[in-house]
Amino acid sequence: MTSSDAPATAPPADLDLASLSAIFINCTLSRSPKTSHTDRLLRAVSRIMESHGVSTDHLRAIDHRIATGMSPDMTEEGWGEDEWPAIFERVMAADIVVLGTPLWLGEKTSVCTRIVERLYSSSGQFNDKGQYTYVDKVAGWVVNGNEDGVKHVCMNLAFSMAHMGFTVPPNPDAGWIGEIGPGPSFGDDGEVGLDNDFTHKNLSLMSWNLMYSAAMLRKFGGYPAFGTAMEQWGEGERFGTPSLRELVADDR
Repeated sequence: MTSSDAPATAPPADLDLASLSAIFINCTLSRSPKTSHTDRLLRAVSRIMESHGVSTDHLRAIDHRIATGMSPDMTEEGWGEDEWPAIFERVMAADIVVLGTPLWLGEKTSVCTRIVERLYSSSGQFNDKGQYTYVDKVAGWVVNGNEDGVKHVCMNLAFSMAHMGFTVPPNPDAGWIGEIGPGPSFGDDGEVGLDNDFTHKNLSLMSWNLMYSAAMLRKFGGYPAFGTAMEQWGEGERFGTPSLRELVADDR
């Protein structure tokens, strides 16, 4: 094995992980202070990041009055209260956004769906380069339960977060699933699932990929505006892209 083939023993020195911040949004159906199995998985990812200097913010969505709807502030649509605008500010302050959801009937929770919808409601805003607002943020998620559906939910969240403009790195997810049917959940009795090497590996892999992706975006100033500034597209700029008619013309 040559020196260049040797495994890395530390993160690359030119990537400043300690300057990063992450928000963890727990979409459990259990209000605080009830124990959340999803929180255990989220805390595992959080602790990996914190050990490398990443600042973290944790939010249990069900503890907040988050209105249903597709406007950034639903009080303007007749709702008497909506905490989403304040939560959105916390999302915007983070480089990394990690969702966590348990499984019910093979799907993410209704709370997780609401968070995705409200993220979507704000996704059409622009940053200072005229790009969609989440373009320089990295997303990942954890899923847990004792019924089938982990990969189905991961597939759904991968599309949802990428479509909204988040950067979705390789292996952005981790999960735990016990025996199918009623039974213990992750972390019960201080033992369940804690020796699962597959979950352990994926929690570590997603954490590193999220941190590295966010650090590279930070280092290089995010995605270049040319070709991605949709505010300018709306004003008529086409970034050298031919018309759609030209692009699909049959030149054979």
